[in-house]
Amino acid sequence: MSECPLCNAFNHLEQYCPKCTNPLEDAGKESDFFDPYAHYNDLNTIKMGDGYPDTYKDDTCPHLIMCNNCGYDEVKFVQGI
Repeated sequence: MSECPLCNAFNHLEQYCPKCTNPLEDAGKESDFFDPYAHYNDLNTIKMGDGYPDTYKDDTCPHLIMCNNCGYDEVKFVQGI
């Protein structure tokens, strides 16, 4: 099983807002916003019920990234390493 480089602080996000060009911030795993107890569950269990059909198969971790300046947000699928 691989690990998410953003969740484990191996890498940091270097992406800029397409609307205002300010740096985007990683707000964490998207599943943490839907279930307050998600961080207690096994990552593979979360991936099977996160609403994205390929996160388990493709070994990706959906992160919510957002701009604190203009409010832009999107889900970024981070490849596990």
